[in-house]
Amino acid sequence: MHYRSTRGEDRAVTFTEALLAGLARDGGLYVPDDVPSMSASTVAAFAGRPFADVAEAVLAPFTGEAFTKPVLRRLIEGAYAGFRHPAVTPLVQLDTNLFILELFHGPTLAFKDVAMQLLGRMMDEVLSRAGRHATIVGATSGDTGAAAIDAFRGLGQVDVFILYPHGRVSDVQRRQMTTLPDVNVHTLAVDGTFDDCQAIVKALFNHHAFRDDLALSGVNSINWARIAAQISYYFVAGAVLGAPHRKMSFSVPTGNFGDVLAGYYAKAMGLPVDRLVVATNQNDILDRCLRTGVYETQGVQPTQSPSMDIQVSSNFERLLFKACDDDSAAVRALMNTLTQSGRFTVPDAALEAIRAGFDSHRVDEAATQAEMTRTFRETGHILDPHTAIGVAAARAALRRDPDTPVVALGTAHPAKFPDAVFRATGKRPALPDHLLQLMEHRERINRVPNEPSTVERFIRERSRMLGAVA
Repeated sequence: MHYRSTRGEDRAVTFTEALLAGLARDGGLYVPDDVPSMSASTVAAFAGRPFADVAEAVLAPFTGEAFTKPVLRRLIEGAYAGFRHPAVTPLVQLDTNLFILELFHGPTLAFKDVAMQLLGRMMDEVLSRAGRHATIVGATSGDTGAAAIDAFRGLGQVDVFILYPHGRVSDVQRRQMTTLPDVNVHTLAVDGTFDDCQAIVKALFNHHAFRDDLALSGVNSINWARIAAQISYYFVAGAVLGAPHRKMSFSVPTGNFGDVLAGYYAKAMGLPVDRLVVATNQNDILDRCLRTGVYETQGVQPTQSPSMDIQVSSNFERLLFKACDDDSAAVRALMNTLTQSGRFTVPDAALEAIRAGFDSHRVDEAATQAEMTRTFRETGHILDPHTAIGVAAARAALRRDPDTPVVALGTAHPAKFPDAVFRATGKRPALPDHLLQLMEHRERINRVPNEPSTVERFIRERSRMLGAVA
């Protein structure tokens, strides 16, 4: 299995190279040359199997020769041994044909743990094997940073630098990043939005001398391994609901488009997915794009679902690449137009291809709170704001097609957003035992301006890479 850039100006790479690089040198995102297919009998056999079994079957074709079968199995079992639910990603029914796939039973209470715990082990394995060091740089709108820090903290061959938008994440999200004492972990509070943080990270990766000096590696969902790991739980949910003999839809709270893109690949591999619903908050660039064909950035509005407060959804580029029949020149032209004017128009044929499998639904602040209130009143189930957006969009999908089950992805534990939950339900969900002291720990906050040069200097001064200079 080899991987190529969506922009077509970088060489094909192996899984290991894509894992360590994150972003292609031409600024594009890596995609697999081929999508492996799962037979109907294989999908049917997933029913009742442990999560690790399904993950191994899904990931093995993508990793190729990167890991032997015993090593891959060890990495997978280690990644999910610490999850607080034996099913890892349990499926919960809310109503007739309405389900929640709970993805927040990992150490940092967010769906990012499902991929990040495995990604950390994979990177540590290949770096240790080669005697190499890496400098991980990532941007977060709230959950990716905490998941990355937990996965990589304390490792001797990895330094971690996470950028987050100052004042635009919840207290719990911030403290999960800023209270860890490990010397290889650094958080930078950027005076800007998540899109600003993401733009800085991309600028650092495109500064090739800096990238090479510090062996930069990315762990955002721009890293293909993150997407591959997330495909697994779509198959797990599908098996519970009767795949391959029964079709289903998924409603996905969406910011950077990585989680719903994993569903797209699950469908391409053989899972009988009917519709993928892109559920957005008020920062609705994806909903507007799917409705009008115009991808146009607007100012980011802070909301009670901060992990979705994003305008530039990086992984949408991967979908565009497939919708444009793998035409890297077309994708490159669209991305250049976005950089120059803040907008582009999706070609008609590509838009038709996207609409064939995707729907979208915008959920504003009032509707988000109303869904949290309704679900708690009717079922006693407490939703975080992001999951509530997925549930609200799932209900809209069921109104269109009540006979096809819809699975809303539960992306975060409600205790990460206690103020929003309290406003909607009158309840303050408690943090799990392993995080009870979180609010008492001392924070380490490094506030920086929205300037790539300042961030680059900060990283050079603190990286443990041999030869790094201030």
